[in-house]
Amino acid sequence: MTSQPSKDPLHGITLEALLTTLVERYGWAALAKQVNINCFKSDPSIKSSLKFLRRTPWARKEVEALYIDSLDDLQNASDSAPADNPWANWQNKNSSES
Repeated sequence: MTSQPSKDPLHGITLEALLTTLVERYGWAALAKQVNINCFKSDPSIKSSLKFLRRTPWARKEVEALYIDSLDDLQNASDSAPADNPWANWQNKNSSES
């Protein structure tokens, strides 16, 4: 019996890792603007936010949705070549000539 990898982007990601990633990427102020919950606005901390998110399913769903959207944004950003690199499309051009 073979096991297939999960298609769920949250599989194996703890709530703490998810929240830490979002805080590093956006900061508390931007998180508070995107997800309107008080634990991001007044005296925010990972510990208090985790406690709130574990007890409040609707808030957790919003934070998880933001994380999934941020993964999509990161994927799209890594797919596009930097504009200031003259060699960025070299491999694409080289493979299309073959």
